[in-house]
Amino acid sequence: MTQEIIIAGFGGQGVLSMGKILAYSGLMENKEVSWFPSYGPEQRGGTANVTVILSDDPISSPIVNEYDIAIILNQPSLEKFEPHVKPGGVLIYDPNGFQHPPKRKDIHVYKIEAVDTATQMKNSKAFNMIVMGGLLKVSPMVKLENVMLGLKKSLPERHHHLLPMNEQAILKGMEVIEEVQKPG
Repeated sequence: MTQEIIIAGFGGQGVLSMGKILAYSGLMENKEVSWFPSYGPEQRGGTANVTVILSDDPISSPIVNEYDIAIILNQPSLEKFEPHVKPGGVLIYDPNGFQHPPKRKDIHVYKIEAVDTATQMKNSKAFNMIVMGGLLKVSPMVKLENVMLGLKKSLPERHHHLLPMNEQAILKGMEVIEEVQKPG
């Protein structure tokens, strides 16, 4: 099975980190993996996105025009990537800061209040791991233990004490995600 995923938002939201952790997790499960980041020179505050492909078969190209799953974390990314979700695919978004919600009626739309949840947890840096938890609830493409191994690999050793908090954020994300629209 192949999953083609775009994660898009502002720099500083953990977009690229989330993609890297997902890619490492796929490697831990002996999947074929592609991690293809894109960001402007300003990075923090500018737009950023990453395409991740996880597959049981060799990946012919990291370039993707339509996605199985889009994780959208800001309005400009919604406008850019919503049209590129495959019919019947999944769009996950945090409505914080959005003026207009997703419009398509032929995809599954999930809302995750990650900013509010991170605030309740008193840890704004947990935002992207809350979103990761939502993704894994909707599409369990990799096992939680491999996500934790991927997280450990991507975090500098001086931050390994944060692993339990990140696992808690992932589990919380699995609880708070909600489907707001089914195709049709």
